[in-house]
Amino acid sequence: MKATFLLLAAIGAQACQRDRASRSHSQPFVKRQTSNATFPPVLDANEQILIDSFDNTSISTWSYYYTHGDHIAGRNKTIAQWTADKWTEYGFTSRLDEYYVFLNYPVSNSLVLTYPNGSTYKPTLREAVLAEDDTTSYPNSIPSFHGYSFTGNASAEYVYVGRGQQVDFARLVALGVKLEGKIALAKYGGPFRGLKVKNAQDYGMIGAVIFTDPGDDGNVTEVKGFAAYPNGPARNPSTIQRGSVEFLSVYPGDPTTPGYASKPDSPRADHGKVTPKIPSLPISWAEAQPLLQALNGHGPSNASVNRTGWTGAISGVTYSAGPSSNATLFLSNVMNDTYSTIWDAIGVINGTSQDEVVIVGNHRDAWIIGGAADPNSGSAVLIELAKAFSKLAETGWKPVRTIVLASWDAEEYGLVGSTEWVEEHIPWLKNAAVSYLNIDVAVSGPIPAISATPDLHAISTALLKKIVYPYRNSTTSTLYDVWEHEDGKVGVLGSGSDYTAFLHRGIASIDVGAEGGPNDAVYPYHSNYDSYHWMATYGDKGFLTHKAIGQYFTLLLYHFVNDATVPLEPAGYVPELHKYLTALNATVSASNYTIDLSPLTKAISTFDSFVHDFEALRSQALKSNDTALLTVQNHKARDFSRGFASQGGLPTREFFQHTIFAPGRDTGYAPVTFPGVTESITFDKNATLAQEWVGKTAKAILVAASILKT
Repeated sequence: MKATFLLLAAIGAQACQRDRASRSHSQPFVKRQTSNATFPPVLDANEQILIDSFDNTSISTWSYYYTHGDHIAGRNKTIAQWTADKWTEYGFTSRLDEYYVFLNYPVSNSLVLTYPNGSTYKPTLREAVLAEDDTTSYPNSIPSFHGYSFTGNASAEYVYVGRGQQVDFARLVALGVKLEGKIALAKYGGPFRGLKVKNAQDYGMIGAVIFTDPGDDGNVTEVKGFAAYPNGPARNPSTIQRGSVEFLSVYPGDPTTPGYASKPDSPRADHGKVTPKIPSLPISWAEAQPLLQALNGHGPSNASVNRTGWTGAISGVTYSAGPSSNATLFLSNVMNDTYSTIWDAIGVINGTSQDEVVIVGNHRDAWIIGGAADPNSGSAVLIELAKAFSKLAETGWKPVRTIVLASWDAEEYGLVGSTEWVEEHIPWLKNAAVSYLNIDVAVSGPIPAISATPDLHAISTALLKKIVYPYRNSTTSTLYDVWEHEDGKVGVLGSGSDYTAFLHRGIASIDVGAEGGPNDAVYPYHSNYDSYHWMATYGDKGFLTHKAIGQYFTLLLYHFVNDATVPLEPAGYVPELHKYLTALNATVSASNYTIDLSPLTKAISTFDSFVHDFEALRSQALKSNDTALLTVQNHKARDFSRGFASQGGLPTREFFQHTIFAPGRDTGYAPVTFPGVTESITFDKNATLAQEWVGKTAKAILVAASILKT
């Protein structure tokens, strides 16, 4: 077993699946000397109470509870109530907020491959039951399926379409492959799974099958000498990735109530705009292998396709596109389309300044009985966070700003619980929300990872220096040292978790977790093997990373609700806006269009100037102890980012209002910066529209600047 595996046991994915290959720690971690952090970290008395309140044993207990029951969306009221009751026990005023939403559940599915000679192969579409992993044998174990998938049958030849990006389909068409009337066989990776199905549908295909390829598992594979789970850290060959196929880049939430909260008497829209009209199924790589092998030597070869991520690592597979003459698939998918009640558990501690609110969220639902990483590592952390604040409250401490804890339901279907809650409360949120702090997959590996709006960059990185790294070198290392060594970058928010509805209403947001790299145990995302046993054995033995990430997240919340100055730094946007502008210039240069970007340049300059004025006034308020002026400046820090969402929705997708970043139309998760301009060029091929969005984006930046100046 490799030393790096023993040191850093775990994964590489969060709810918004980050790229495993982008992280590597093939050498043992050595403390960097550039962080200028004091060690051991210096904590004030309140911080020390919060840090000391965290216990990895109790976190393990919370994890065990969450991972041993069915908590698929709309079927978890008992778990929702338990969560609210725990928060009440720890001093929060708690309740369940209900929404009545469109969901669907699996009834039956099947897949049959018929060879040219008439023989057949029928995948089980099931994961192996493991004696070592108790929840895999539960009688109410949830079958593999795609949430919001279409009920229907499809029988046809099939084509391997790589990662299912629009450019993959376009390349196949350019090579003369007929797609219409065929079934798509796609691998995970690249765009969100729902967009793979959407792209197949848009190209006239009649069904889709999606598998996870071990070629995307980094160095920890059976071929490279690692045993498969449960005997080792490599992927079990029967692993199946479930998930939603809602078209998330159009809009999230209940697909029948776009833009308004879903209640029993709500008017209902046609959900076909954001849900597929062709059936789809997930499958393991082992059961996809015969399907791929039947295409060997048929249609364009992987070399002639020449597309990023096209080739995987399944033995005996050439990754030819096909189709194979007379080799056909019969796909059947039957779903129960229904309306169900979902439950968001909400816990509140009022602050002394009730027009300043910090919302802290994690979703509770999962596709399987387990969900030890996604989402229950975050769920367990939130219980421990509530316990920590109860310990602090015993000293007489009260928050300056109101705390709202949220355990969202139906996130997995399409951010449903959080989106409906935001749509119901948007007037209040726009007036009061300081920030939204998200912890979805708190732990699927040992490396801290942060994505945030730029005004949170300073506070989020500074607090990493206050948490001791719980593994080797912990006598000299903080989370910051590990973060800096591995990546040292704060990611840009796109979509894929519950911050989305907040972000796109102009509320400062952050997504926190810990992940792994190509030399860590493979995280069985959305699989039956995302279980308590996997977490306790490979993901986070001893629940030490849970504890460290929980401590960090708790300090982040503490400073947001305790500090006299709201810890948002508008100045953080300035260097990022310049980076985004540089990238946009490159996009324009690569196109055939002439786009005048000078309005953006001028707007960023004005924003920079107003930020300096804002900072000067805030410093003056602090030095003079002018509480009235400080309140005004705090409200400016709270409100200025609303300006970035002031111009209406982006082209073709009104839900997404943030003009600085948004999920890409053909990514679903991953972000695009200056999206209105960028995608007018790359997708719409419309220079006039791009120029219009230069003006709108510049105006949004000026609105944000004016809020700081007023």
